[in-house]
Amino acid sequence: MADIGRYNRLQITKHTGFGLYLDGGSQGEILLPNRYIPKDQPTEVGDWLRVFLYFDSEDKVIATTLRPRVQVGQFAALKVVQINRVGLFLDWGLPKDLLLPHSEEKRPLQVGDTCVVHVYLDRHTGRITATARLDRFLDRTPARYEAGQPVELLVVERTDLGFKAIVEGQHWGLIHRNEAFKPLRPGQREQGFIREVRADGKISLTLQAHGREGADSLQRLILERLAASGGTLEVSDKSDPEQIAKLFGVSKGNFKKAIGALYKQGRIRILDERIEAV
Repeated sequence: MADIGRYNRLQITKHTGFGLYLDGGSQGEILLPNRYIPKDQPTEVGDWLRVFLYFDSEDKVIATTLRPRVQVGQFAALKVVQINRVGLFLDWGLPKDLLLPHSEEKRPLQVGDTCVVHVYLDRHTGRITATARLDRFLDRTPARYEAGQPVELLVVERTDLGFKAIVEGQHWGLIHRNEAFKPLRPGQREQGFIREVRADGKISLTLQAHGREGADSLQRLILERLAASGGTLEVSDKSDPEQIAKLFGVSKGNFKKAIGALYKQGRIRILDERIEAV
């Protein structure tokens, strides 16, 4: 069965002057227009193609080899490109923009704004739809993470405590303000780490690996950057936190610990405005 709003592998059933028809199972034959026919793979009757299925401007199921920014069942940050009485329309990388109904807005949005949405099939209309009301699609399974575990994060919004983020596309988590050592913005994707899973199921996050493994990794990175730059880096324990975060992706506190350890090992010299390899 062909899934709307997702990638599918479908078999070519016939050629026409305006494209290929693909076997969509219960969806019937689905057109892949000429402009989307790949040039670098076989396209004879009986061959299989990987395509994305969605509804065209006439609400007919159509196939494309374009890559949308999100599939049904996923979260993504998308830009508002149009607003009318029906809702907001989001750029998701396909010719027909994605609908975010007004009833699914969480806060007022303007053209040009970016918001994090979940994409689903509306059970009443069958159409691919976006929502900014994310709670009902998250935390539906117990959080089974371990402290220190690396995870993929999608930053959603700033709060009084820090930044709410989606963890592995499944759970809410929080990056506390003291862990946000570099600028974060809604829609930003980051590699993070589990700091703690509390008894109530709430997840605390960090952007830095903790413990010995994180410290060793940072020390190795500093030595690699020193070697690549000829033995000198224009950064030290007196540098701005923003500069350190940009260069190494860590807080100033962790950077100072790392270069302090390397200094004690006799591997670097620490000067006012730079560090040097020994």
